Amino acid sequence: MYHTSLPDDIQVYCLKAASFPGGVSAVYDRLHTEYPPEGGRSYFGISRPAPDGTIIYMAAVKLNETDCTPSTDYTPFTIQKGRYVATDVSNYMANLPAIGSAFAEMIREPDVAPDGYCLEVYLSPTELTCMVKLKD
Repeated sequence: MYHTSLPDDIQVYCLKAASFPGGVSAVYDRLHTEYPPEGGRSYFGISRPAPDGTIIYMAAVKLNETDCTPSTDYTPFTIQKGRYVATDVSNYMANLPAIGSAFAEMIREPDVAPDGYCLEVYLSPTELTCMVKLKD
């Protein structure tokens, strides 16, 4: 676990999973079909607890300059600049529980932003960084 920062806000477009964790794969399949990895796009996962205790999960894409505005199925979202606690996860598809374990550890940090979210930053098909926003 380490501290890092995002120097700028990141504007993304999100598709909400029908359920968590069951609906996550389907939402990424659609996202990658409509906005394929080729072309310099960045992908993210954004999650937070709902009032009823379930997890709201959104797959997100940062569009490239040639992409057109997504359909109304997509929700715009701003990943906030600022301080984050982070953990890198290697070979994540072979070890999906490592993602949940990383977030469980990070949300115990004393400076976690109360209105924050869990952020997955996909670096490659096998590498990702898990991040949780800290208070400014």
